[in-house]
Amino acid sequence: MASRKLMEQLFAGGRRSMSAFPLRAVFMTTGRAGGEPPVQVLVSVSKRHFKRAVRRNRAKRQVREAYRLNKHILWQALQGQPGKQVAVAFLWQSDRPHASREVAASMASLLGRMAEKIGAQP
Repeated sequence: MASRKLMEQLFAGGRRSMSAFPLRAVFMTTGRAGGEPPVQVLVSVSKRHFKRAVRRNRAKRQVREAYRLNKHILWQALQGQPGKQVAVAFLWQSDRPHASREVAASMASLLGRMAEKIGAQP
């Protein structure tokens, strides 16, 4: 996610949030201009959870890979809504590393629930 303004709006409060351990997703829908992608993603792993950068980076890689493998779930929900864009922040909640399979399963669960919510919005 490149826009600082968009990140501030996302975390300002009143936005939707859901969790599937070890991830939490905060998301909002906005209008989309012509050249922008339909989904913008932010991945955050706190230093409070992993003191060493090597472990933080591994957790971020796992989250990004899980999103890459399952992003079609969210993109399909947005296909019928051409003027919408979704900004999503994935936050790591656990104090210990998890298997990539677990992270991918929680990502799929989050994206499925997000797609339901977005599809239900007018």
